Amino acid sequence: MRQIAVVGLGYVGLPVARALARRFPGTLGFDRDEERVAGLRAGRDPTGALAEAGGLGELALSADPAALRGRDFFVIAVPTPIGAEKRPDLAFLEEAARTVGAALAPGAIVVLESTGYPGLTEEWLGPRLERASGLVRGRDFTLGYAPERINPGDPAHAFGRVTKVIAAEDERTLAVLAEVYGAVVGAGLFRAPSISVAEAAKVLENVQRDLNIALMNELACICQRLGLDTRDVLATAATKWNFLPFQPGLVGGHCIGVDPYYLAARAQEVGVEPRVILAGRAVNDGMSAFVAAAILARLMHAFGRLQGVRLGVLGLAFKPDVADARSSRVLEVLSVLGAAGVSLRVHDPRVDPALARELGGLELLPAAELGELDALFLAVAHRGLPELARTLLRPPLRCFFDLPGALERAAVPAGVALWRL
Repeated sequence: MRQIAVVGLGYVGLPVARALARRFPGTLGFDRDEERVAGLRAGRDPTGALAEAGGLGELALSADPAALRGRDFFVIAVPTPIGAEKRPDLAFLEEAARTVGAALAPGAIVVLESTGYPGLTEEWLGPRLERASGLVRGRDFTLGYAPERINPGDPAHAFGRVTKVIAAEDERTLAVLAEVYGAVVGAGLFRAPSISVAEAAKVLENVQRDLNIALMNELACICQRLGLDTRDVLATAATKWNFLPFQPGLVGGHCIGVDPYYLAARAQEVGVEPRVILAGRAVNDGMSAFVAAAILARLMHAFGRLQGVRLGVLGLAFKPDVADARSSRVLEVLSVLGAAGVSLRVHDPRVDPALARELGGLELLPAAELGELDALFLAVAHRGLPELARTLLRPPLRCFFDLPGALERAAVPAGVALWRL
């Protein structure tokens, strides 16, 4: 039986490690962050990944690289963010390569789950593992790629319930990946013809969504100038059989707003200018400023001032029904509003208050302490927040900003000005 170690215990690595531990006793979850490991052992996880994974179960945890020795199947699931000038930042993967490489022994398999660009696993990761281990790839150890398809806050598409793409540099390694992942993924496996194909497919999944959302966001900007309700336009267009039902919104998180830059960077390396990909990113990156400006303009129109206007804010996370506020574009909007003097009263039942203070200097309030409000901003439609918004739409409240379009127009009382993206 394979001795498995999962390196990186974020929203991807933790559920993967938890699932593998159920079928492969002794599976180790490794994270370099000692505080992260200690928190998980104590049941603390501000990102919510632990709760979604169903707890630790039989998973062993360690922050000690020595614990990786003796393992022969490594899954790397560390973040691949973007850095300066929107270029790939591979610092986490660089460190993981050194750590895993130091523990490699002949016969081992290293599987990357992190999103990257075509060629990252074989051309970038492989040589670094060789240098750290002193072993030869293809002879002493082999590589695989099994891109993550974790969708936080979406139990219907949790790990194991979505087709798992696997790829490897040879058939023997691919057979081992099929054995390991096949034991924990009930939705089935898809064997990609090569690692590079799997890498390209993974990043394409998020590029496609990013571009479709960008189109909807650009439409929303146009509709605002024309005095049209974007949701009315979309509902009308959706009566056509082949219309794709994407919605406008803030694109945050660690995938859709990041991964297109990896494909764009690789395209530029090979002499292709990714004009469509980068145009979509530019539109979506600009939506925080657009939303903030729209709110400020309407507050000024309604109250003749911004200073001290009491704005209730419902939702802070990067998407509905998750606890993770890292990379949330709502934080960018609130930063602009706060700097303009708006009095923010923020409520999010899922986000850890300590995380809100760390990321944005915000003090989260219980719903009962929101008090009388001049205006309300429904930023994230966690389950229960649209219903809470309905209860708060009462005098003296005069403006309602429904970013996700969660309430029907008829649910907004007369005398309350409605804005939605």
